[in-house]
Amino acid sequence: MTTTTASVPAGKNRPYSGTGDRLRLWWDAQARPTQWLIGVPFIVFIAFLPVLRIPVLTTVGTDFGGVMAQFGMIALVAIGLNVVVGSAGLLDLGYVGFYAIGAYTVALLTSPDSPWNLTDQWLSQRWAWLFCVPIAIAITAISGLILGSPTLRLRGDYLAIVTLGFGEIVRLLADNLTTITQGGRGLQGVAFPYFGGTDKNPDGVFSAGNSDAPWNSGLWWFWLSIVLIVIVLLVVGNLERSRVGRAWIAIREDEDAAEIMGVPTFKFKLWAFMIGAAIGGLSGALYAGQVQFVVPTNFNVINSMFFLCAVVLGGQGNKLGVILGAFIIVYLPNFFQGRTSLFGIPIDGNDIAGYKYLFFGIALIVLMIFRPQGLFPARQKLLAYSRGLYQAARRAALGGDRATSAAAVLADGPADASSDVPGAGTKDGGDR
Repeated sequence: MTTTTASVPAGKNRPYSGTGDRLRLWWDAQARPTQWLIGVPFIVFIAFLPVLRIPVLTTVGTDFGGVMAQFGMIALVAIGLNVVVGSAGLLDLGYVGFYAIGAYTVALLTSPDSPWNLTDQWLSQRWAWLFCVPIAIAITAISGLILGSPTLRLRGDYLAIVTLGFGEIVRLLADNLTTITQGGRGLQGVAFPYFGGTDKNPDGVFSAGNSDAPWNSGLWWFWLSIVLIVIVLLVVGNLERSRVGRAWIAIREDEDAAEIMGVPTFKFKLWAFMIGAAIGGLSGALYAGQVQFVVPTNFNVINSMFFLCAVVLGGQGNKLGVILGAFIIVYLPNFFQGRTSLFGIPIDGNDIAGYKYLFFGIALIVLMIFRPQGLFPARQKLLAYSRGLYQAARRAALGGDRATSAAAVLADGPADASSDVPGAGTKDGGDR
């Protein structure tokens, strides 16, 4: 059978043809070393934005370094929630509960107001926060296991209601266990990393007392969050390209079909829940160390919806997309905060920032109508040897020999590339 290759004009006969899609297609076509050569300088540029203080981007009412540090925390939350909602397709409305557990784990072990404070016994104050981070990750992962074991047999709205209740239970426990958590008074003096202490800043650069702009504590917390984000992205990316990630996608697209094809759906859903919970705990530990004060009111259901908004806005299933969504929901309200004019037009920036929930709600409605996949939707290709197959198809579309290109790619892999793909042969394996 003879096939002919026709050049497809840009923007035609494609399910998505926006700027974001073209940018992603170009990025996917690059080799891995090229991506690193482009990505590393870009990350360094983002890291130094609070130092450069670009007039168009710099916030007025709040310190730009502090805003970017908050963005780093929310970006970690969005990545963890994306594992649950975007990759595995599990609607979790109580993700703020894992965020709270991570924060309270660090606070209970290091705050002088806590009866479980260990910094005066065998934990060094200098290393207490760093020591408590893996504990917070482990406890939140166990919490995800405990919550997921009985509830992940539910689906859809029922699962959403149960997880919503879990988030409220965590907040109410923190508010009512006054002998442990101090209730509404909160836990103060939470430990933070001690690094770079000087005569002027004896507690180090991460201390809230370091307010020397632009090299203040917000900048250093932002840099720490970038390191953690890169590590988490590498771990989650490798998982998504593995058998676990292929199972998550099969479950997300059609759980019944995936189970019929032999995928142990409950086990992989539990994996997603535990991994997402662990990342949420990491972000909570980052939050506790940065603000050095933990109180139950910061872990209400509104924040949980705020986290979900970042995932939906950026694009479910796309890690870089949800990071962009986190940046939008953190940066835009702070951009208007304290501004009295914009492009020469008098405005009340504080009043505009106060309506952030209204604006994000309208944005989500518009997004659901015109672009329900999000700003940067995930487009799943064949997950086994996806990069090589995509590059071969792209060369063929540009006029190359399709048969030669495909043979060159498949020659590097096993005879049956679909044997390790849960639900192979279904729509999960193709480009949507």
